[in-house]
Amino acid sequence: MDIQRKKGVIEICVLAALKKGPSYGYRIISDVSSCIEISESTLYPILRRLEANGCVTTYSEEYNGRTRKYYKIEQPGLEKVQAFLNESEEMRKIYTFAENA
Repeated sequence: MDIQRKKGVIEICVLAALKKGPSYGYRIISDVSSCIEISESTLYPILRRLEANGCVTTYSEEYNGRTRKYYKIEQPGLEKVQAFLNESEEMRKIYTFAENA
């Protein structure tokens, strides 16, 4: 898969994982890895970019004596996922056309 397309898809997968509720890095990697390969070195820059764009917010909570950073999806992130889903229908049509050409 083209690297730029893959970055965009991973971003959508991260946001989709956060639609289930706030989460932390390791859990996000675990959730997203079920559909696409992702590493910490890929995840955290994406999360920082999503936060800078207002798609996610962060907060910290103590867990087993350690502070854990949680990420929560915000309205712009939800809108980004919905826009992707709307585009995916058009992409399915393009794939079908290409397969049958």
